[in-house]
Order: sequence, then structure tokens, then C-alpha cells
Amino acid sequence: MTTDASSFAPPAGLRESKKQETRQLISDHATRLFMAQGFEQTTIAEIAAAARVAKKTVTNYFPRKEDLAMDHQDAFIASLAGTVADRRAGESALAALRRAFTDAATAAEPVAGFSGLDFARMIADSPTLSARLRDLHDLREAALVDALAEATGATRDDITPRTAAALLGAVHRTLFRRIQELTLAGQDNARISAAIIAEADSAFGLLEPSLADYAAA
Repeated sequence: MTTDASSFAPPAGLRESKKQETRQLISDHATRLFMAQGFEQTTIAEIAAAARVAKKTVTNYFPRKEDLAMDHQDAFIASLAGTVADRRAGESALAALRRAFTDAATAAEPVAGFSGLDFARMIADSPTLSARLRDLHDLREAALVDALAEATGATRDDITPRTAAALLGAVHRTLFRRIQELTLAGQDNARISAAIIAEADSAFGLLEPSLADYAAA
């Protein structure tokens, strides 16, 4: 009877599940340490020790230290573009994004900016994480440009989707920052949701004259 190493390897689905568990474990310990002692003050060695893995394992899963604190960044970057791509029949990009933001604010979703007091303070107190958050907003806006260009049949360097994305992105940046401000002021999610939904209605309303029918499905 002959065997090979693959006979003892776990199924691909199980391997992927274990990888995700390890990734989440490392991220959870990193976030806990960042919130307790500050992002800049926490080392990769401390994170590895807390998660009981090697330093190399940490950097294999998270090439940049900032990624440990913002492990849902891919979903954040894709969020606005995804909303436009999935908009309802007859719905404009503005209407879809407005609806999606209201839903996210009602559910107090992290992608909208609801992160909790400790996490919000961690970001605000770290120049590195604050800079990375700005980068993520830029990347999200760039993805929105692509989605709007595809939705309207324009080229990516066309000024119209770029301008529309800049306007829509600015509203989302402003609302995200506002949620963070209210969080840092000690308000709970229920109060923040109520306030931000009303403010979002005004903010998105400012774009109605120019974008009400833009990129309608």
C-alpha cells in the first residue's frame, strides 16, 4: 500500500477555514492591544505573543501593521461601487447610495463609521491610522469612479464619472467623520443613527439638482 503527503492533508475547505480563523485571531488580539496601549506603541512581537503565533505568521497575514487594525478594508473600499453595481431598476447612483447609507446607519454598520468609542479613539489618536483611513476613502472613491464609468458607458478618465464620484465620495467622507465625532463625544449608536440619518438626508439632498438622474439603471 502506497500513500503520499496529500493523503494526510486537510480538505481545501477546512484549510481555508483554519486560515480565516487564524487571521481573525491575530486581528482580534492586535485590535485589543492597539486600543489598550496605542497603535504606535504596540509591536508586532507583542501581537504575535498574544495570538501565540510566530512574528512571520503575523506579517504573512498582514503585510502592513495598519492592516491589523483595519482588517475589513477590502469591504470598505468596494462598498460604494458595489451599491452602484447592484442598484435597482430605474434607480440612480445617488438614490442607491442614499438608500444604502440610510440602511447602514439604521443598522449601525462599521462600514458606515460605527466603530465604538474605543476603536474610534484608537484611530483618532494615531497619525498612522488616520492617514490610512484617508487612503481608504481615496481608494473607495477610485472604485466608485470605475463603477460609474461602467454604468454610464464612459471611459474612466472622463471628467463626469470622476466628478460625480468626488461629490458622492465627499458626502460619505463627511458623514463617516460625523459619526466618528459623535462617537468620540460619547453618544450611543441609537442616538448617532437618528442624528446621522437626518443629516444624511440634507447632505445627499444637496446633490439632487446635479445627480438626481445620473447613472440610472
